[in-house]
Amino acid sequence: MKWQGRRQSDNVEDRRGMSSGGKVIAGGGIIGIIVLLLQLFGGETGQSLAPVLEQMNQTNSQQETVQRELTPEEDALGQFAATVLADTEDIWTKIFNDNQLGIYEKPKMVLFTDAVQTACGGATAASGPFYCPADKKVYMDLRFFEELRTRFGAKGGDFAIAYVIAHEVGHHVQTLLGTSQKVRQAQQGKSKADANKLSVCLELQADFYAGLWAHYNKKYLEEGDIEEALSAAHAVGDDAIQSKMQGHVVPDSFTHGTSEQRMKWFMKGYNSGNISQHNTFEEEL
Repeated sequence: MKWQGRRQSDNVEDRRGMSSGGKVIAGGGIIGIIVLLLQLFGGETGQSLAPVLEQMNQTNSQQETVQRELTPEEDALGQFAATVLADTEDIWTKIFNDNQLGIYEKPKMVLFTDAVQTACGGATAASGPFYCPADKKVYMDLRFFEELRTRFGAKGGDFAIAYVIAHEVGHHVQTLLGTSQKVRQAQQGKSKADANKLSVCLELQADFYAGLWAHYNKKYLEEGDIEEALSAAHAVGDDAIQSKMQGHVVPDSFTHGTSEQRMKWFMKGYNSGNISQHNTFEEEL
C-alpha cells in the first residue's frame, strides 16, 4: 500500500514500549490461547470479550511500568497504522455524508505492547486486535501480525494490517449505526448456537465494511494488496483456526465466520462499493 508521505491520523495513542500498570490479565499461555481462539481478530470487546476478561481478571497480576524506545521498524509500523486510520476517517466521513447517515464520529486507535487497560476491561495481546464500544477505541498490539503469518499461515504484508484496522473500524461503524446494540439485544434469551450465529453475521458485516473501505481507497493500493487481505481473512476463519488448533471444527461454536465467508464478504464490499449491500443477517441466517 502506498502510504509514505501521506496524512496520519491524530487519533492514535501509542503506548508501545510501556507495560500496563495495575491489574492486567495474566499470561500468554493456555488461557491466552483460549481467548485467542474465542476472540481472534475482530471481536467487539464490549459485546463478547468483556465477560471473559472479567472472569480472567480474578487471576490477574500486578506489573510495574517499564518504558523503552521503539525500534525504527516499530516506529515505521506505527506511522503506517496512523496513515491507514486517517484513510478510514476520510472515507467513512464521505460514506456517512453521501448516504445521510449523520456525522461520522472518528474512533481512536491505541497501539500497545503485551497488555492494556480499556473501558471494557483489561486485555493482553493474546486476545488479538479488538474494538471497545465503551470508549470507542480500536486496540492493537502490532506484533500480532507476525504471529498471524507464522502460526496461522497468512501471507503477511502491510495490507493485512490495513485490513485488520479497517475491520475493527467496521465495528465502530456498527456502534455508530446502532447495529451492535440491536445484535446484543437480539442475542438475549437465545441458545448459545443461535447467539453465535448473530455474532458471525456481525463479524462478516465488519469484513464487508473493510472491503468497502478498500474499494474507496483503490488509488493507494498496490499489486498484491487484496491478496494479502484475503490471506489474512482466510487465516482467521473459525474453521481454519479450529482445524489448526484442535484438529476438527465445531460449527455451532463459530463466532466470526468461516474462511470462505470472511473472504466472500470482504470482496463483496470491495467489488460493490455500496453500503446498502451490507445485510449479512439476511443472507447468512
